[in-house]
Amino acid sequence: MRIAPFLIALLLPVAAHAASAPAAHPGVKSTLETLFGQLAQAPSPDEAKPIEEKIGALFMQSGSASVDLLMSRAAAAQAAGDRDTARKLVDAVTDVAPNYAEGWHSRAGLQRASGDDSGAMVSLERVILLNPRHFGALAELGNMLEDYGNKAAALKLYRKALEYDPQLEGARRHVDALTREVEGQGI
Repeated sequence: MRIAPFLIALLLPVAAHAASAPAAHPGVKSTLETLFGQLAQAPSPDEAKPIEEKIGALFMQSGSASVDLLMSRAAAAQAAGDRDTARKLVDAVTDVAPNYAEGWHSRAGLQRASGDDSGAMVSLERVILLNPRHFGALAELGNMLEDYGNKAAALKLYRKALEYDPQLEGARRHVDALTREVEGQGI
């Protein structure tokens, strides 16, 4: 797809002007606090799912129309099966908005899909540094570490994810299994 380099060249100066990482609006912070409180009280995964989705939508808000446009174009390219264009667009996002956690999260997903697990792990670590409550990234990195045999670190990440989202799909099962493996079974 030849249009991607043109689109990136066109949008990069605009996105660079938009500031690297807009601070979350106080209303967004307040809404996140409310949603995380609701998530902590959700009695089941089914009731947690819509709250998780609302939190995810707030995480996606970059505060920059240019970054949002790049992210939507990357999602469209990925949906169309054009991972190369999606990767270029997401790389542009992480270049111009290095403090935007969702740019790194998208990058991690594309890296993992292309077999670049070490790159995906680094990107997920960046997501967690920028947004320590990103329960999805915590669980994803835990999953990767578990796959690579670092079960103790994976267990810590799953537990941290469950602190923020006690109903996170599959995380409890991983914690239960890894606790027996890593810490042993009580008598």
